[in-house]
Amino acid sequence: MGIRSAVARLRRRGWSRLVVLLGLAGFVVGVYVVVVLGGGMLLGRTESPSLALSVVATAAVALLFAPVQAALERAAATLPGGADIAPYDVLRHFSDSLTDGDPTEDLPARMSRMLAQGTRAEWAQVWLTGGDRLTLAATWPVGADADRGPPVPQPQARDATGEGRRALLVSHGGETLGMLRLQERPGLSLTAVEERLFAGLAAQAGLVLQLVGLRADLDARHDELVARAAELKASRGRLIETQDTERRRLERDIHDGAQQHLVALGVNLRLAQTVATRSPERAARLLAEQADAADDAIEMLTSLAHGMSPQLLAAEGLGPALRSAVLASAIPVSVESDGVGRIPAAVETALYFFCMEAVQNAGKHSGATVVTVRMREERTHWRLDVSDEGAGFDEAQVRAGAGTGLASMCDRLESVGGTVTLRSLPGRGTTVTGVVPRDRAVPSDGAADRAGSHLPLPRRTD
Repeated sequence: MGIRSAVARLRRRGWSRLVVLLGLAGFVVGVYVVVVLGGGMLLGRTESPSLALSVVATAAVALLFAPVQAALERAAATLPGGADIAPYDVLRHFSDSLTDGDPTEDLPARMSRMLAQGTRAEWAQVWLTGGDRLTLAATWPVGADADRGPPVPQPQARDATGEGRRALLVSHGGETLGMLRLQERPGLSLTAVEERLFAGLAAQAGLVLQLVGLRADLDARHDELVARAAELKASRGRLIETQDTERRRLERDIHDGAQQHLVALGVNLRLAQTVATRSPERAARLLAEQADAADDAIEMLTSLAHGMSPQLLAAEGLGPALRSAVLASAIPVSVESDGVGRIPAAVETALYFFCMEAVQNAGKHSGATVVTVRMREERTHWRLDVSDEGAGFDEAQVRAGAGTGLASMCDRLESVGGTVTLRSLPGRGTTVTGVVPRDRAVPSDGAADRAGSHLPLPRRTD
């Protein structure tokens, strides 16, 4: 059987080579006929060939010989029985085929095609190593009924997954990058030359698969960056929308509240000045009443200003500002910030309002008796945890219908390159964690500091 298959292959390859040789001979003869004889007739020299025309014909043959040979080989491969490529031709053209400008993602497909054609395999595959598993990168022919399961290499380049299957590891610089695999045709085992071709391709494919892997990593990183840019864009859009809503609310509250208090205070002060000369007693009572009006105006302005970045945060840092802010909480809040120094102002502000939102949510919904705030400063990031031992909830349901509170916390930290994680179980409490990596922290444009709906914490009733 092996002798018959070898003879059959030699016949097919001999036919292909004969077609190529005849084509090259016809090309050479045609060039000389056209250039030397045709040119001589145009010049009126038909007795003897022109030396100059002979030189031109020779130069044309030398320049066009390789392209014509390649075209004839491709044409011979399309003829019946001519699909084989001589094994050593595969290796000879392998490096050239990798530098012809085709996209990197086509390399595995081209490699599997060359392997299948060079060995007359029923099908050939290229597998890539990703993490701890193999991933199928290409199969030739494309529509072949090939095994999609990963190969199991055995000694002597065998594959334990099926009869007549071969598999070889591909490595480069001591790193395993993938595997080449093929299925022999029934009754046509690989010849010794084809086995050497298989081994030679596996030896040369290391750098190629490394290039494919690097391209895949770059594509994954690109997709990650595009997704992160989209998240940041959406986050900034929500912050701007929230900022505009807050600005309009402040304008309305100032106009309808504080402004009216101040206008009334000014009118009454002018009235007291008018009546002071005629009725000092009435003026004194009027002035005394304005003290209460001034207190009302101050309280209104203080309420409007609540939610802006507190002065204590800028003066002393995140820990003291949080301890002062949580004094008004409806439930006790402990703040642990040992070892945390001053951090960038934008990050401090984002973490402050993130914490206030989380504490406020715990006070409203958790039913806990105490809330714990822990801050840590690590070598690579800043971290803030807000934990309670309250009722907890189903994370999946909350994420599916996330309200403005969770979205606001995410937006605040995303504006400085941070992330928010949520852990909760019914009956086991909730922990909200904000992390801002040092190398990804970006300066805030101020929207995170000014925007949002940070409300006064519910005051204790005891």
